[in-house]
Formats: sequence, C-alpha cells, structure tokens
Amino acid sequence: MKSKELRDRNDDALRHELTDRQKHLFDLRTQSVTEKLEDPSQLRKTRKDIARIKTALRQRQIEAERAGAAGQQAAAKSA
Repeated sequence: MKSKELRDRNDDALRHELTDRQKHLFDLRTQSVTEKLEDPSQLRKTRKDIARIKTALRQRQIEAERAGAAGQQAAAKSA
C-alpha cells in the first residue's frame, strides 16, 4: 500500500483499513509464537502499513485544525 493510495481514500475507509491491518498484525504475531509463520517479512510490512495509515490520518487532522484556526482568525479580523 502506497501513500498515494492512502491520500485518495476517505477517513472512514482509512479507519476501517487501520482496524483490519491491526487485526492482521495480531494474527501474524499469534502465528509467529506458534512458529507457523510462512513469511516473517509480513510482520514488518504490516507494521509499516499501519504507520502509513496513522500518518495519513494525522496529517488530515492537522490540516483540518489549521483550516479551522485560519477561519477563526479571519472571523476575528472582520469583527
């Protein structure tokens, strides 16, 4: 999953994808304990996907806060 794909999705889809990836990571960790993990690199890939999703969500949150603050400043100047 690339960051460009994440930017194209909406917040709800990203949150849903995040929970799916977290569940998948839990399953992979469980499999690694029982030594039935076929591809150990999946752990790292899944963790990185989770980090990318969280970063995208946080960037959107920061942008929304900045837009809200800019709107408040404009309203205060016009008053």
